Amino acid sequence: TSQTGITLTLRRAETPLFWVGAFTVASLALWLLYRMLSGFRIWVLGNGQLLSPKLGKWAVVTGATDGIGKSYAEELARRGFAMMLISRSQDKLDDVAKSLKEQYNVETRTIAVDFGKTDIYHKIEAGLSGLEIGVLVNNVGVSYPYPEYYLHIPDLDNFITNMINVNMTSVCQVSLSQSSVTLSKGVILNISSASGMYPVPLLTVYSATKAFVDFFSRGLQEEYRRQGIIIQSVLPFFVATKMTRIRKPTLDKPTPERYVAAELSTVGLQSQTNGYFPHAVMGWVTTKLVPSNLVIFFGARMNRLQRTGYLQRRKLREQKNGTSFKSE
Repeated sequence: TSQTGITLTLRRAETPLFWVGAFTVASLALWLLYRMLSGFRIWVLGNGQLLSPKLGKWAVVTGATDGIGKSYAEELARRGFAMMLISRSQDKLDDVAKSLKEQYNVETRTIAVDFGKTDIYHKIEAGLSGLEIGVLVNNVGVSYPYPEYYLHIPDLDNFITNMINVNMTSVCQVSLSQSSVTLSKGVILNISSASGMYPVPLLTVYSATKAFVDFFSRGLQEEYRRQGIIIQSVLPFFVATKMTRIRKPTLDKPTPERYVAAELSTVGLQSQTNGYFPHAVMGWVTTKLVPSNLVIFFGARMNRLQRTGYLQRRKLREQKNGTSFKSE
């Protein structure tokens, strides 16, 4: 009798369970289809001709004389934007400006400022005044000379002040300059880092400043999107630049030119992007698939090894220099 009751209960549950299962499978299939179509739209089709001087005659790039910033300047000049380059060294700015003018036949201007200081923004504001700005790339940034424990960082007070001024204050001040945000349309790209997606021990201050850039950008996008302004947070993993000290590019460590070309195709399609398909895969794995405590653990382990290697090489150099001084 009890067995008959169980059989009847199971039969009654059969139909609802079937529909629950069918609904679950259909939901998963639709979700996968949506993700595949979204991925195809972003990484294959891209945004077409969105980034053109129709947004505004000028593009502004900070940290424009090296690495990713220089590649943004070159790519935007190639698309026909007049270029305003902002960086620390006037000599380097002149070289890049001359190169862009000769290669792409565009108008160029420069502003030389040290983003480590806070009394520079009146000079930037004056330089941008009256320009029809279509694109602003907040790229200027500074990292650690080598991975280090927080309390062991040489000249810690100045290190903190400089990193906050360069990586955080610059983004706030330049993003909110009169010339860029009061436009009825335009694009602001704030270059964060994959290091801002989770804490990175031994690069803790850098990682935290880049997390700030990401949060600031996404919050600002929601505040201003109804005005037609696109504000995008860009979180690259390793790119072969002077700052990362990677000399040989690979599939997952592209040249800055390759990275920038891929990243610009995501503008208007993603408010937060890793910018480059292999980096997007890495971002998905490290934030969705792998537990965050494991990502933090392995990040710390990698940086400890890099720290040890750097300090050993420095010690050998010091010994070698000491020996050569003695022999002289």
